[in-house]
Amino acid sequence: MKNLRLGAACLNQTPLAWEANRANILAAISAAREAEVAVLCLPELCITGYGCEDTFFASGVQKTSLEILGDLLPATTGMVVSLGLPLKVDGQLFNVCALVCDGQLLGFVGKQFLAGDGIHYEPRWFSPWAAGEVHELVFDGEPLPTGDLLFDCGGVVIGMEICRDAWVANRPGRQLAARGADILLNPSASHFAFAKQEIRRKLVLDGSKNFHVSYAYSNLLGNESGRAIFDGGSMIASRGKMLAAGPRFSYADFLLTTADIDVDATRQDRAEAGIARRAGATVECDFQLPSPSTPRQPTEPSAWDCSPPPKEEEFARAVPLALFDYLRKSKAGGLVVSLSGGADSATVVTMAWLMVHLAMAELGCEAVVKKLDSISGTREVTDVRSMMRVLLSCIYQATRNSSETTLHAAQTLADSIGAEFLQWNVDALVDGYIDTVSKAVGRQLTWEQDDVALQNIQARARGPGAWLVANLRGALLLSTSNRSEAAVGYATMDGDTCGGLSPIAGIDKAFLLGWLRWMETTGPQGIGPLPELSVVNAQQPTAELRPPSQSQTDEGDLMPYRVLDAIERAAIRDRMMPVEVFQTVRDQLPEVKPADLGCWVERFFRLWCRNQWKRERYAPSFHLDDENLDPKTWCRFPILSGGFERELEELREGDWGLGSGG
Repeated sequence: MKNLRLGAACLNQTPLAWEANRANILAAISAAREAEVAVLCLPELCITGYGCEDTFFASGVQKTSLEILGDLLPATTGMVVSLGLPLKVDGQLFNVCALVCDGQLLGFVGKQFLAGDGIHYEPRWFSPWAAGEVHELVFDGEPLPTGDLLFDCGGVVIGMEICRDAWVANRPGRQLAARGADILLNPSASHFAFAKQEIRRKLVLDGSKNFHVSYAYSNLLGNESGRAIFDGGSMIASRGKMLAAGPRFSYADFLLTTADIDVDATRQDRAEAGIARRAGATVECDFQLPSPSTPRQPTEPSAWDCSPPPKEEEFARAVPLALFDYLRKSKAGGLVVSLSGGADSATVVTMAWLMVHLAMAELGCEAVVKKLDSISGTREVTDVRSMMRVLLSCIYQATRNSSETTLHAAQTLADSIGAEFLQWNVDALVDGYIDTVSKAVGRQLTWEQDDVALQNIQARARGPGAWLVANLRGALLLSTSNRSEAAVGYATMDGDTCGGLSPIAGIDKAFLLGWLRWMETTGPQGIGPLPELSVVNAQQPTAELRPPSQSQTDEGDLMPYRVLDAIERAAIRDRMMPVEVFQTVRDQLPEVKPADLGCWVERFFRLWCRNQWKRERYAPSFHLDDENLDPKTWCRFPILSGGFERELEELREGDWGLGSGG
């Protein structure tokens, strides 16, 4: 029986942060050595960082990544390690993984299937490596094989599927196993999306079972480059059984997952399956992989990470981790939020509270303070509440249209988590703008004639004050827009959209309202609820921009949020035309009157087309699922278009009982 200990480490890397990335890699290798790991799988492009964008083209980046690779070789003595980097071969750039054995670089494996959908843009930078092809590259004066390779290390054969390679029907692992692979490594940069870990689990388990191998999967961790969130969650499986799975959403620089495998058992499985050995390029090395001297408990996932975990739980962990990394990697001096007392700003503030709670629960106060060393005053921090006081400033800016209800909600929430709470009235600023413009245009502005303009000036008058506080603190101003409002442009540019980051712009309002109720009563495992959210959840969402006598509500201005989200999902995610959207949502929500639904479908399409320019200007947001509207990473739409006029006319003329007015 040939026993080996496999390791898979997730790393919190940053594009082009050479020294920090190298330090994380070295720390993971050191931990693996201490754990007697024989073969260690590290994430895709871990040397450069995955999100380098067009700087992958820079010859200096390519050169430095090779230099770092050379620097790392001595650290791999006594073990096998995979290291990802960009590599130019015969004038083309490839996404590759180097395999290093006992300090010796054996060769490079090229990624065969590039991720070019959704938030991924790999074909812009890299060429896909052709199956079966092997080239030669000179590294440090020595020729090295590059391409579709296996590596025989003292009789144990190792192959690689690089991230997307495992997601396609004709995944390379099948051929690698037929060529004799005992172990398959999957170095990945697989971004987070709700329930996605279950898909990864199936790929790992199926690979180990169908290919009769032991399979190690590693992933990136945290907010690497701004928008994508990586949840980590390394896995090791053999013979169709999950042997180990690491925690997700960790605040650590790296996490190591280990499990012991039996190489002879998987070979016996292949023999019994009658798999004939096929020819293919194999690099041989005499190094004998060591067996562990002592047993080690396989790594297990967190208690909350069931199969699958609730969406509320994943949301409560993904966004705080992304916010934490964005804050520390941008070297901002804290966070500022315009806390209106409503659901959206309450969600953002709650995410900041969860960020501190989760980080301190995992790392301890001292380690969190060290990671947030750019924020003044953190050295005096002793607990979550004192950290929140240093970290977060909440601002309530009233007008005569604001209510005591929202002021009470905002102050109650800020006080409950220990954040700084600032408040002032902006009526004088608003009145000054209105008086100035009224004189210039020669008439007094009125609600009857100038409703939208008078609403917007209130939101815009709040922007400079929020920016001023952020500048005073050297802090990051967080925008509070959600996805539902982004879809229809229900936001004031340079008003409530002010900010350098929009943490919840990737999630719909209906989910947010339910999540806040969950946070009030339940909360994430190990943290618990925030009961003071009851003062927010008791309200009906409103912008409070019209006079109180008009009883303004968000749903009154737009449509019920559950209808809006159903229309948006059908129209944008599923790319349906207006009539198809109407029919689909009518079947989903039969209680909605057809005449109302037809009106709302038309309203959605008109507002969607009219407001693409706003979505182009929103602050960066986090990617959470396939309903993202970010035009820079997911959902591209023309700023100018025909506005679906023909399709909307078809909707109006249909026999839906809508009437001629739509």
